[in-house]
Amino acid sequence: MRHGKKFNHLGRKKGHREAMLSNMASSLLTHKRIFTTTAKAKALRVYVEPLITKSKDNTTHSRRVVFGYLQSKDAVNELFTAIAPKVADRPGGYTRILKTHNRLGDNADMCMMELVDFNEAMLEAKSSKTSAKSGAKRTRRGNKTEKLADKVKETTDTPVVEDSAIEDAVVVENSPENSAPAAKTKKAAPKKAATKKDVEK
Repeated sequence: MRHGKKFNHLGRKKGHREAMLSNMASSLLTHKRIFTTTAKAKALRVYVEPLITKSKDNTTHSRRVVFGYLQSKDAVNELFTAIAPKVADRPGGYTRILKTHNRLGDNADMCMMELVDFNEAMLEAKSSKTSAKSGAKRTRRGNKTEKLADKVKETTDTPVVEDSAIEDAVVVENSPENSAPAAKTKKAAPKKAATKKDVEK
C-alpha cells in the first residue's frame, strides 16, 4: 500500500523515470522551453529547480553534482554559463508552466514549460507596463508642482499689508457713523464780503 505517498511515479519504474526526467531537464536547459503533459512538467519542476539553484555556486564540485543528474556536458555548460548569471537574483521559481490544450489521442492535459527569465515577450511587456505607470506618476507630480509654483507666484505678486493697517480698516468700516446711510446735504455757498450797498440798506 502507498498510504501518504504523494510521489508521482508517472507509470514508470525508478530507472525509467529518472532517465526520462534527466533527458527532459537537459532539453529544458538547452532550449529554454518544452511542450509536455502537465503531470510530467510538475514532476520535472521538482527535479530541475534544485539543479538551477546549485548552479549559482560555480565550482567544480557543483558542476560534477549537476552532471550526475543531467549526464550531458552541453546542458551543464549552458546551465553554468548562460542560465546561472540571469537567475542569480531570483530566490527560486525559475520555471513557469502554461497549460495549452488537451491531446487528441488520450485527452491528456498538455502544457508548455519554460524558464521564466528567458521569455523575452513577457519581459518586454512587463517593462513597458512599469514604464507607463511610472510616467503617469511623474506627470501627476509635475502638475502638482506647477500648481504650487503658481500659488507661490500669486502670493509674492500681491502687496504686503501690515496687520495694524488691516485692523484699522476693519474698525472704520464697522463704526456706527459709516453704518447709517449718509444724509444728503446741500453744500453751503461761500460767504461773500459785505459791500457798501448792503451796509446802506
